[in-house]
Amino acid sequence: MDPRPPVNNGIFAGHLGAYFAPGSPSFTDFVAATVPHLLPGRIPEGLPGAGPHAGAGVEARHGTTIVALTFADGVVMAGDRRATAGNVIAQRDIEKVFITDSYSAVGIAGSAGIALEMVRLFSVDLEHYEKIEGVPLSLDGKANKLAGMLRQNLGAALQGFVVVPLFVGYDTDAADLSKAGRIVTYDPTGGRYDEWLGYHSVGSGSVFAKSSLKKLHDPKADEAKAVRTALEALYDAADDDTATGGPDMVRKIFPVVVSITGADGAVRHPDSEIAGITEQLLADRATRPGG
Repeated sequence: MDPRPPVNNGIFAGHLGAYFAPGSPSFTDFVAATVPHLLPGRIPEGLPGAGPHAGAGVEARHGTTIVALTFADGVVMAGDRRATAGNVIAQRDIEKVFITDSYSAVGIAGSAGIALEMVRLFSVDLEHYEKIEGVPLSLDGKANKLAGMLRQNLGAALQGFVVVPLFVGYDTDAADLSKAGRIVTYDPTGGRYDEWLGYHSVGSGSVFAKSSLKKLHDPKADEAKAVRTALEALYDAADDDTATGGPDMVRKIFPVVVSITGADGAVRHPDSEIAGITEQLLADRATRPGG
């Protein structure tokens, strides 16, 4: 009797041998070797959308502003909820900040469809590596993995489907745990850059958000103060950038906020908590609009 597990006759049909061949523990590498057209940004020749002008005339949804900042015990990331298509609000409640494993998270700006697919694949790849190797990938390994996925999307980026992620994590192996909260930025070609200032922002409202963070960021602050600072920066971005959505008190739509610490790992703050902080923020801005 064949001891090997049955293989679903789906998208990997015809690639049975690849399951049992020795190779990299990367799930992305496995997909690239068997069904490469399923990777983000790749369209097989002969299908609609393939070719050098695949992005021409396509008005895809775009995610906008993500902010990240370190604090005494880790790092916080927050993102607004608006997606745009040209000058139109395409979605008011899109989520652009995702927990990717126990100690990391990714925020996305740019072409939303490809970015969401990339983050899902990234999360699966981290889980796959841990199952195969028995240990999680290091924080630098995670950052480099995401850089490689961006590099694979370069063809789509040149056609206009640009993805700009922001990666944050807590380095459990750091010699100085006060600096264990890390922020990594990227460019569309896959270049990765460690952000040692302790704060950063990507997306259409990033210029205004970074100006706010530059004045408000305190690396010795506690988690509550860091979350408030992130929300302040998103509010300032929405105040000057039409593509960034501010808090919607009528529809009860608030920014997505994730904090990562050594004690609790990656945690998404509940909407009820963010709503309370936002109400206080708006009350304070009513008396002092400039912040």
